Amino acid sequence: MSRTVWTTVLVVLGLAAFVAYLTLFTVSQTQQALVLEFGKPKRVITGPGLKWKIPFIQNVEFFDKRILDVDTASQEVIASDKKRLVVDAFARYRITDPLQFFQSLRDERIASARIGAILEASLRRVLGGASFLAVVRDKREDLMRTIGGQVNQEASPFGVKIVDVRIKRVDLPEANMQAIYRRMQTERQREASEFRAEGEGAARRIRGTADREVTVLKANATGESERIRGAGDGERNRIFAEAFGQDPDFFAFYRSMQAYVGALKAGDTRLLLSPDSQFFQYFNDSAGTPAAPAGSAPGAGSTAPAPVPQPGSPPDAGAGDVPPQGAWSPEAGATPEREAAADDPAPGETPSP
Repeated sequence: MSRTVWTTVLVVLGLAAFVAYLTLFTVSQTQQALVLEFGKPKRVITGPGLKWKIPFIQNVEFFDKRILDVDTASQEVIASDKKRLVVDAFARYRITDPLQFFQSLRDERIASARIGAILEASLRRVLGGASFLAVVRDKREDLMRTIGGQVNQEASPFGVKIVDVRIKRVDLPEANMQAIYRRMQTERQREASEFRAEGEGAARRIRGTADREVTVLKANATGESERIRGAGDGERNRIFAEAFGQDPDFFAFYRSMQAYVGALKAGDTRLLLSPDSQFFQYFNDSAGTPAAPAGSAPGAGSTAPAPVPQPGSPPDAGAGDVPPQGAWSPEAGATPEREAAADDPAPGETPSP
């Protein structure tokens, strides 16, 4: 074949491909098409596949078969109980009649604007007739179904079907929300103050009960300790009396030694006593014989002392004027131990606790 023939074949194939490109078109699974002839609808294609048209005379408009959505801006709605609400809603629709859709709305941008306006108007009508609690909590589902029915009825001339209408958000205006938040905060603070006051009252009652119980326990314990201490002191005195009663002379000597320990302390040993005082009788005589008073007959101081009565026994009437060893007598004046130390017991007495 000559070069001219090849050129002719290539030209014919190129023209055929160009004509096929202008004549054939493809409709996908998610689309539907409308064939227009000089701007007028000619036929509607809803099935997918390879389709044809007349080149330069007809053109094709494609429309989505999937569910489309319309989102409205937030708007204020006044409920039936005069409360303002900020509502944000959206709708989903599907193009059911491409020809009617093209004749009324032309494209999806205009459809979103028209359907959005219908949705906003329906929201105002339906929510304006409901109370605040019905919109927020009680009848929200029923209200959305009512709005969807109204929007579907008004949008049916556009060749679309409203699939669903949903309210995304229902809030109070910002100023009202701040006032409600402040009121809620005040209420919570009041409840917290009540709880604190109740807790403080309970704490004071418990503390008062505990203090009262502590006082009672201390009083009982103090009384019991005093009783036990008194019984112990009595038992100690009884034992001392029995022990010292067995040897009165040793008892007088022992008490005199205790008086010396209490009276003769380091740093101050000055005492004012009479020469014949019984305080230093054991310094004058190891047997404790009291010194003879001045002007008495010789040998008077060597008389044997009268027997010392037992502690706790009545004084002997025949003892005469001679005092027992280490005991106090009216003639001796003030007791030396008392002069030396006010807190020290006198010789011859039972030691106190």
